[in-house]
Amino acid sequence: MSSKSRIAPRMALAALAVAAFASTAWSQQSEERAIRALSDQWQRDIAAKNVDAIVALHTPDAVVMMSHAPVANGSAAIRTMWGEGVKTPGLALSWTPSKIEVVSPTRAIEYGTYTESFDTPQGKGNDAGSYVTVWHKINGKWRVALDAPVTSVPLPAAGSAAATMDMGDVKSLPNSALTWTDFNPDGFDRGMKLAVLQGDPGAKGPYVVRLQFPAGYRFPVHWHPGIENLTVVSGPFQLAMGNTADWNTLKTYAPGDFIYIPPKHAHFGGSAASGPSVIQLHGEAPFLLMLGAPK
Repeated sequence: MSSKSRIAPRMALAALAVAAFASTAWSQQSEERAIRALSDQWQRDIAAKNVDAIVALHTPDAVVMMSHAPVANGSAAIRTMWGEGVKTPGLALSWTPSKIEVVSPTRAIEYGTYTESFDTPQGKGNDAGSYVTVWHKINGKWRVALDAPVTSVPLPAAGSAAATMDMGDVKSLPNSALTWTDFNPDGFDRGMKLAVLQGDPGAKGPYVVRLQFPAGYRFPVHWHPGIENLTVVSGPFQLAMGNTADWNTLKTYAPGDFIYIPPKHAHFGGSAASGPSVIQLHGEAPFLLMLGAPK
């Protein structure tokens, strides 16, 4: 066999290999662009509060692992999580992929960073961090199988009146050391004051605060996305449940009384005309006040 006859098949094989490589590279780039477009649309759906579209982007058995939060597993849990998340006042969430790696025709991994801001009673709250998203291709469509954002923001420090202590240390805060500030959320009459005992009510994590009301103060119908554990410190304090304010239904509570208010339970109340009152609240931040009745 001549040298030319041996070289020709090799050249043909080389050409096929180059063509296959070029085809694979083009396919990976095409899939990467498709995932990037879905990731961008996902952000627009969050801004539009389109929970149906957000859930549809995930696989039925998708897993979402948020920092400092229980794992959401499956469509129902993800719908609940995002249904609450998009209601966060002033929410602005965006992320930027650093790399999208298509590891197989049906698997891809996205890495990047995110930023988030939202409104709190004390002003703007902020979060930032990194994330990894695992995409699966099902019936020709890319879907999120795992979403795992990890915050880079440190846990909130104790309130300004408290000394800084290591995690797990006992903390003591005299009543005389509390720092009271005016607390004037939209839709509420002036006169209410706030003192932070532990944590940051405007960020993620546990918090403990006290609210002080002058005599005869009335706060309107409102609700909270999370639970509210309420203890009367001094009183008399008055409270009623309901989507409309019927002041004749107010119940009076004395110091030491405890009230548990589930998420999305509208309530209203204030202080009796006979004197001011102080209540203590604790729960999972952010501590958000939503005017009116839940929809």
